[in-house]
Amino acid sequence: MLLTKKCHFHYPACLLKYVSDFTRHPATRHLPLLRILTRYIVFDLLKVFGLTLTVMTAFLFVILVGKEAVENGLGLVPIMRILPYVLPQAMQFAVPGTMLLATVTVYGRIASSNEFVAVKSMGISPMTMVWPTLILATLVSFGAVLLNDAAVSWGPGGVQRVLLESLEEIVYGRLRTTRSYSNNQLKVSVRRVEGRQLIQPTLQYFSGGSDKPTTITADVAEIRSDSQNEVIVVVFTNAEVDLHGKGSIYHPGEFEQPIALADFSGRKARKRSPSQYPYSEIGPSKVEQSALISHLKQEMTAETARVLMTGRMYELSPASWKSKQTALRIANSQLYRLNTEPYRRWANGFSCLCFVMIGAPMAIRLRHGEIWGSFFACFLPILLVYYPMLAGCLDLAKDGVIPPQAVWLGNIVLAFWGVWLLRRVVRF
Repeated sequence: MLLTKKCHFHYPACLLKYVSDFTRHPATRHLPLLRILTRYIVFDLLKVFGLTLTVMTAFLFVILVGKEAVENGLGLVPIMRILPYVLPQAMQFAVPGTMLLATVTVYGRIASSNEFVAVKSMGISPMTMVWPTLILATLVSFGAVLLNDAAVSWGPGGVQRVLLESLEEIVYGRLRTTRSYSNNQLKVSVRRVEGRQLIQPTLQYFSGGSDKPTTITADVAEIRSDSQNEVIVVVFTNAEVDLHGKGSIYHPGEFEQPIALADFSGRKARKRSPSQYPYSEIGPSKVEQSALISHLKQEMTAETARVLMTGRMYELSPASWKSKQTALRIANSQLYRLNTEPYRRWANGFSCLCFVMIGAPMAIRLRHGEIWGSFFACFLPILLVYYPMLAGCLDLAKDGVIPPQAVWLGNIVLAFWGVWLLRRVVRF
């Protein structure tokens, strides 16, 4: 039969035996055949998925680590420390595309061997060969949701912490290679570096709200980090301090100048965005934010009542209420973002399932083994439809224009398109 002629490279002899038995005794033995079909489709999919995910993750991993290393002048030890934190971010981008590529590869190969035609000729629905992949994609989607949570909440924070803790090494590395280190708060330049000693250093930094920097020059200096107190201590020897151009002070011997860690790194401490919250913190944060909004509204109501009772109507002018309205608008925006974030993470995770629902029937309909042609035939519509729709709905949901559930709109469109394609495949 057709399946026995076409499947020698894909299925083992035991499957061919079951197919032959099935043709001789069509009333029995559905279950063994279906089990073999399911097992080998899943095994092939896992094999291709694992290999492709490893390659794509390694590629993105190198790009992300290299970006951090180049931008921050990292040495070997800091690079090794940030690897665990960068890995979830690399996998976050790799998993959906890898799942689509694996699906197209496996089903394109099966379709090009006419195995779907052979299965249908035995009265078995082609969905029998698709359901295992849909179930596997569902499990991968749940894993992708957890991966997205780790990538946005645990990964960036860990990288930032390693950079701050390794700041001393980063600064010394920059000074050895370029003889200068600078950001928007300070600038350090040296003549040369000998071990841990900075020879003829010059430090300029802004302090006290002055628009002119304080300049310190010395014969020798050494940088010591104090991460516990979140400061960098620069120990000068025979230093001269120029105080914003208003005079200078000479310090013979050793002179210590502490500088805030945030100023020395140029990374100001910022309030975390809702996109960086762990999933477990989003619920309590929503309750807290709702309470804050209620409190602000009550304050504004009480203030309005007081003004009306006292007749001081000028206090209701737009200028007087601008700060209160701004605070309320910021609080509402924060709540909108908190409401949207869980839906975004779940929608991103379940893009794996939606991609498979498109990739499997498209590969079957194209019926050729050319992997990349099938992949781009599937990915191009996804790129032109799904991602713009996701980004647009996400922005509108964060602004409170549409409900946060609308973030799923792109997934729903892909799912309906996939169902339509699958129905065409089954009926073909």
